Amino acid sequence: MRRPAPGPKLLAASDLHVGFAENREIVAGLRPESAADWLIVAGDVGEFVADIEWALGTLRERFAEVIWVPGNHELWTHRREPLALRGVERYEHLVAMCRRLGVHTPEDPYPVWGHTAGPLVIAPLFVLYDYTFLPAGATTKAEGLERAYARGIVGNDEKMLHADPYPSREAWCAARLAETSGRLAALPAGTRTILVNHFPLVREPTRVLRYPVFAQWCGTMHTADWPRRFNAAAVVYGHLHIPRTIWHDGIRHVEVSLGYPREWRRRAKPPVIPRQILPEPDSAASGPSSLVR
Repeated sequence: MRRPAPGPKLLAASDLHVGFAENREIVAGLRPESAADWLIVAGDVGEFVADIEWALGTLRERFAEVIWVPGNHELWTHRREPLALRGVERYEHLVAMCRRLGVHTPEDPYPVWGHTAGPLVIAPLFVLYDYTFLPAGATTKAEGLERAYARGIVGNDEKMLHADPYPSREAWCAARLAETSGRLAALPAGTRTILVNHFPLVREPTRVLRYPVFAQWCGTMHTADWPRRFNAAAVVYGHLHIPRTIWHDGIRHVEVSLGYPREWRRRAKPPVIPRQILPEPDSAASGPSSLVR
């Protein structure tokens, strides 16, 4: 008896870091089960524009739709990057590249997934971080950074992620928060969403970090109410290199990273890339339908 063809799936991956040969091989081997499958790529594809373009272009050739949000690594201006753009200019260059490839970005109309329980707006976000995930005992950014430097646990963003023309990364974050929250608030009343961001939208996933002081580079307290405020059916994120699913305030938060080879090789099982977001386990099939602004 012939099995029915698998229904379309909404899949997700992040932190592909294709500058590593082992990770590049994994990405080169990614294939959808169905020609109708969609793929979310939640940031940190790589540090160099050529690598990012190769990975997203390869995935776009295979998946029905690809949705990308930037991670901090895409925004780096690495000393070996031939395209020495900084800050907003670099981000806008990546957005233009994605549009040429047919990849959705945070600047484009939000795709809509036709779920059996009703349509879900997939909202790719870009809101950075602002040092408000403070370490225990710290009350200001200066105190938090002092503790990080004392421990020798400092994000490479301090050297390579520039905010031009904004005066700081937290100023760029504030601008992105205002723009993005306004756009989400403008969705029709009752709209259900899948919120996608490179950084977690709530503080809870960072509680298990091996070095808690690193949480400062992992998000902003100003998105803590977004999952409920914007009616999220799920939140998809990466950055932490701790792939898992947690439930917070009744909402599923799925970390979908691959991470560095030295990390995933230590685990008992091979990495699960990509991870399935929809349909949820034991739920009926769902499928894509349209785009909205």
